[in-house]
Parts: sequence; C-alpha cells; structure tokens
Amino acid sequence: MAANYNNSAWFYDGVSRLVYGKALIKAQVYLLRFIPPNSNVLIVGGGTGWILEEIVKIHPSGLQCTYVEVAPKMMARSKKRDTGNNQVVFINKAIEDIPFLPGFDIVVTPFLFDNFTEQTFKQVFNRIHSLLKPGGLWLNCDFQLKGKWWQRELLKSMFLFFRLICNIEASALPAIEKQFEQYGYETIASQTFFGEFIISEVFKTR
Repeated sequence: MAANYNNSAWFYDGVSRLVYGKALIKAQVYLLRFIPPNSNVLIVGGGTGWILEEIVKIHPSGLQCTYVEVAPKMMARSKKRDTGNNQVVFINKAIEDIPFLPGFDIVVTPFLFDNFTEQTFKQVFNRIHSLLKPGGLWLNCDFQLKGKWWQRELLKSMFLFFRLICNIEASALPAIEKQFEQYGYETIASQTFFGEFIISEVFKTR
C-alpha cells in the first residue's frame, strides 16, 4: 500500500513546527529565490500548499506552475491557497503515474525523497529528471546525516511515526546526493538548517 498523508493533513504543518521550529519552512523558502521570472515550474509533493503563497511573495504573477500532490486532503488545502496571478495546475496523483507533462525550467522537491526506499526513489528521481529541460534548475531540500547521534535518533523516530500514521515505505534515507552526482548535476547553491540535519540545494543540469 502506498503512503497516505491524508491522515496527517490536518496536523502535519503544526507537528513539523513543533519539532523543527521554522527550519523546514526556512529550508524551502531559501530555494524559492532561485526561481527566475516567467518560469515553468513543477512542484512535487507540496503538502498543504503553503509554499505557493511564499512563491507569490516573490513572483505575484508570470509563473506557470504544475502542483503535484498525491494525498487528496493535502491537495484540498493546497487549492485554497493564494496563488496570485500565477497559473497553477493541480494534479492529484503520484508523479510517476502522470503520463504526459511538458518540460520544466524549474523543479521543486521539498522533503519528497525521504518517503521512499532506494528502489522507489530512483524510479521517481528518473521520472522527474526526464521532465527538466536542459540547463534547468532542480531545487531540493531534505534531511541528511552528518554524524551527530541526535540526527540518527530523530530520523529513526520520524520514520517510525510516519510509517504508523501514513504508511510510508522508507526506513532510511536514500542516497540523494549520489543520485544527483550520477546524473551529472552541478550544485550551484546550498545551505543547511537545524544543525546541518536539513540541507537545501540548487542543482543545474549540464
């Protein structure tokens, strides 16, 4: 059975702030400055959609956005967000189940890959990679382990919680950095948050 974030739609943002403060928000907002005006943007796994309102603060108009979110209740909340004069298409499916999408200038994957096993991660990564135009930017943020004991314990607790509540398949982080390197991406910007436990990176296709 696939992960089902419907169960957490009503409390997800609150719990994340309780545990991480504003770190998850800051990690995502950091990436948004790299979206050029008039871009065609793909957002995969946007959750409750608050990121759309942060985008409006930078680009009140001119963007073509495709917003992909698999959980119906998350999507329902996302559709209520202020998207300014940007054009937003909402797709309530998993990215790998959408047969046709245009090429994108920008891809945003906020805390997406930690939901997957290594095998599923590679499939999803390959699908998203195929949608990014040459020279496009991939904006990604997720967790990382930097050798601190509390990071491993917090990550373990997080995986257990979301396996019980949302039935996620993952029990460990996939090799995210390695995958970007293997596909020939260049890191053009990065910043860490929450004691280096969270990393936001901007990758460019070569």
